[in-house]
Amino acid sequence: MTTDNIGIMAREKRRERILAALGATAEPQSAGALGDRFGVSRQVIVQDIAVLRAEGSPIVSTNRGYILASGRQAARVFKVFHGEDRLQEELELIVDRGGTVKNVIVSHRIYGRIEAELNISNRVEVSEFLRSIQGGTSRPLMVVTGGYHYHTVTAASESDLDEIETALKKGGFLVDK
Repeated sequence: MTTDNIGIMAREKRRERILAALGATAEPQSAGALGDRFGVSRQVIVQDIAVLRAEGSPIVSTNRGYILASGRQAARVFKVFHGEDRLQEELELIVDRGGTVKNVIVSHRIYGRIEAELNISNRVEVSEFLRSIQGGTSRPLMVVTGGYHYHTVTAASESDLDEIETALKKGGFLVDK
């Protein structure tokens, strides 16, 4: 067995154990605490959580840590418009009301639908996302359509999504369909 295979097996086993740890309690668990528990950094846990979510695990971020969602989450697609200068405001508006910004989608006239996964569910993740954009040569996907884009947002309930929709309208982000 190669070193790569051993590393892959260790990652998969750790991810299984993370899911088991989250399922064993209703209390939120921080990435730092999970990292200490499994002997890895906080950032490794954040990456593991992202992979687990991408594989369909119902992990929710709260301001106190990660929890395993009970039941199915409500989801809604919002069409929004704003400049790069309001990106942080838009994302924080959603996560502060219990939403997770699953993705960003643009409808390009030549290339068609372009989608990128985000899975942003708290202010720390908003900051990390913005830092990655500011620190590199990449720009937000929304710039290719002049600020128009869509987000799939999930939340614990339809009423949470209603509150997010109302806030997006009030903030001048929501575009009538």
